[in-house]
Amino acid sequence: MITPNSGFVLALTLVAVPVYAQWSLPGVVRSAGQRYPGVEISLAKMAEAAAGVQLARTSYLPKADYLFHVNRATRNNVFGMMMPQQVVAPISGPPLATNAGTNVWGTATGFLVSWEPFDLGQRKARDQVAGAERLLAEKALVRTRFQAEAAAADAFLTILAADEVVRNGQAGSKRAESLVRLVEALAAQGLRPGTDLARARIEKSAADAQWIQARTAARTARAAMLDFLGDEAENMVLDAASFSSAPWQMDSAAGIHPLLAEQQASLGLGQARRAELDKAWMPKFLGQSALYARGTGAYGDGSTGGAFAGLGPNIYNWGVGFSVQFALGDLPAIRARRQAETARLQSETARLQLVQRNVSAEVMRARARLDGAREMVAAVRVQYSAATEVYEQAQARYSSGLAGLIEVVDAQRTYQQAEIDDALARLAVWRAQLGVAIAAGDLVPFLNLLEKR
Repeated sequence: MITPNSGFVLALTLVAVPVYAQWSLPGVVRSAGQRYPGVEISLAKMAEAAAGVQLARTSYLPKADYLFHVNRATRNNVFGMMMPQQVVAPISGPPLATNAGTNVWGTATGFLVSWEPFDLGQRKARDQVAGAERLLAEKALVRTRFQAEAAAADAFLTILAADEVVRNGQAGSKRAESLVRLVEALAAQGLRPGTDLARARIEKSAADAQWIQARTAARTARAAMLDFLGDEAENMVLDAASFSSAPWQMDSAAGIHPLLAEQQASLGLGQARRAELDKAWMPKFLGQSALYARGTGAYGDGSTGGAFAGLGPNIYNWGVGFSVQFALGDLPAIRARRQAETARLQSETARLQLVQRNVSAEVMRARARLDGAREMVAAVRVQYSAATEVYEQAQARYSSGLAGLIEVVDAQRTYQQAEIDDALARLAVWRAQLGVAIAAGDLVPFLNLLEKR
């Protein structure tokens, strides 16, 4: 009977029962590509590299410096030269006949504009290094995202397999319970000895233990999803409908493997750095323009001004010039850095060849596993059909008194294992197909298989 409060009770019931969103494998893959912490780190590094490109391009712009300076100091000066240093403050003006403690104000303000009208390719080389660093960061991001998505897809299939074992364990526990009830009924009628009942109960306990282990393994498998789904991974519900049968043939990968692309970018960065060092020894050409003014309370005849003389600039100058700078002392260091960069470049070239061989070898191994998984499906299916028939016959023979309990228990165990093997064999084909996609470095063909289901 429906009462006025039935709707309220139903609403409370719906609120009390947690509803978990169902996750598909493509959804998990997308989440991994967006939420995995390693992807965020790579995104930050790519942004840093992009800022480095902008920084390198600013070298084409003129540089302008402004200065304002004020001091109160003595004015004693001497003839002579001092080497460049950072301790003794420079002073201008003629030397005085006396050495006195008289001090005056001094001020200075001015602009200096510098620009390299041409640089013999040095700035372009720096731009290419910055661009190579950015490309490497982009490829590292693609590789990190691909690895996260591949790991998430593999974890998804692992959870599906664990769930299959859980369902099989639950079914095995129910079969063992049915066997206990059957033996109890036969023992109560004196048709079977009491030892059969004890043995049936032992089998029930063993089936329950296997079910517990399966549930524990399933919960443990979900822990691998924490990086991709966060707290939602603990109670996630998987969409297993697409994996009820073995997949079709998958299309070939269209792009280059992310690991290979990243290594090629790393090699390109080494080449750009060596090209930059090839230009580093060349001279720098600077066009300069200066405008400045100075104020001082000390005069050329040795006299000084009033208390505030020199607080404001009263002498100005301007000038334009052209400079050539050639750091001869840096040549040995540049040569050593170039040798080190050449050695690193040789290492990166060898590593690129190693990555190419590893990728090719992994593709071959993945295809071999796929062929084996497809053949295993047919073999396991025959085993499952035979185990089903043997189990049903053993039950019938035991019920009619033509077989012992050991025969039923053995048939039940064989049937349960065949049932697990049959369920996991189909998932093994999917996992092998995923392995081929991961080895080729492209998950799109694998995800397209799911869209065709």
